[in-house]
Amino acid sequence: MTENTCPACGAGVEPGQAFCESCGAALSGPAQAAPADPTLTAVEQDAPIELTRATSTTASATADALVPAARCLSCGSEVGEDGYCTVCGTKAPIPRDHYVEQPASWVAAVCDRGVKHHRNEDATAVAADPEPGSRAVLVVCDGVSTSTDSDIASLAAARRARDVLVALQPTGLPNPASRAGAIAGAMVSAVAQANDAVLAATPEGGPDAAACTFAAAVVEGDLVVFGNVGDSRVYWLPDAGGTGMGAAPAELSLDDSMAQARIAMGVDRVTAENGPQAHAITKWLGRDAPDVVPRTGSVILGHPGWVLVCSDGLWNYCSEADQLGELVTTLSGETTSPLELGEALVRWANEQGGRDNVSVALARH
Repeated sequence: MTENTCPACGAGVEPGQAFCESCGAALSGPAQAAPADPTLTAVEQDAPIELTRATSTTASATADALVPAARCLSCGSEVGEDGYCTVCGTKAPIPRDHYVEQPASWVAAVCDRGVKHHRNEDATAVAADPEPGSRAVLVVCDGVSTSTDSDIASLAAARRARDVLVALQPTGLPNPASRAGAIAGAMVSAVAQANDAVLAATPEGGPDAAACTFAAAVVEGDLVVFGNVGDSRVYWLPDAGGTGMGAAPAELSLDDSMAQARIAMGVDRVTAENGPQAHAITKWLGRDAPDVVPRTGSVILGHPGWVLVCSDGLWNYCSEADQLGELVTTLSGETTSPLELGEALVRWANEQGGRDNVSVALARH
C-alpha cells in the first residue's frame, strides 16, 4: 500500500485530510509550506525559550515555550487553540520547532523539528564566556519519542545540566589532569540533577515515563571534558590539513545503545547502526532510568577546529567521524561562525530526509 504524503514537507497523511498536521499545508490543491517565522532565527534576539541565560525550569515555563503565534502568518486570521489558523488551516510556527542560541561569537546551538516529526523533542542549552576559546558549556538532550512528555523532559534536563556545569566551575587547579577530574565530577552531578529536573517537570504514572538522552562538552581553553547518557554524541572535528596528535576527526563519546553493544561484539558499524533495534538505548534519563551515571572523558586539543555535540538526527546521516569532518569542512568553507555552520548542518540533515529532530551545539577552538 502506497503511503500518502504531504507534498510540502513529506510527512505521512491520512486519506481525506484537508491539511497536513505537520506543516499545515493544504492537501486539496497546490501545496505550499507554511512560512517561517522570521523572528525565530534572528541572531540578535534571544532564543524564544530563553535558553542562553540560567533560568529555573518548571513544567509551566516549558509549556509556555509551545504557545504558537496569536495571528496566522499566512493570512493574518486568528490561530485556534489547536495551533492552526481558523480560516486557512496553516499551522502556526511554534518557537520550539526551530530555535537558535548564541551566547558568544564562538559558541552557538541550533535545534530543529526536522521534516517527518510533528513536534521537536530535542533540546539544547549552551553558555559561554565572551572571550573566544575561554570557557563554554554545550548540552544536547534528545527526548525518547516513544515516551510521554519527552519534549518537556529534554528541555528540563538540558537547562538544568547547563546551569550546574556553569555553576560548578573548578578554580585553583592549574594542572589539566586535575581540572579534567573536577569537571568530570561536575558532569556526574549535572546529569544527576538533570534527571531530578525531568522527574520534577513530568508527571508520575503511565506506562511510558518521560525520558531523554544527554550529551555535553565543557570547553576550557585546550581542554575538553565530555559526557553522555544514551546515543547523543560529542565529536572533535579539527580543520583539515593538520598533522600529529588530535589532527584527525574523532567521536569522543561512546553510545549507550544496542548498536554500540553489537559494535563491541565485533559487528561493523554500518551493519550495527542499521540493524534491528539499532537505536534502542540502554541508558537514559527519566523516572524509570536504571542508571544515570554518564560515561565521561577528556581530551587536549592541539589544533583549530570544532567541538560538536549533536543528536542522532544529524549523525544518522553521517556517523563516522571522518565523514562528518569532511561534511563540516565542505559546509563551513571559510566561515568560523558556529551559528552559520550549525544552521548549515541542520539544513543538510533535513535535505537528507529529516527523519528525526536535529540538534547541534558548536564551539570554535
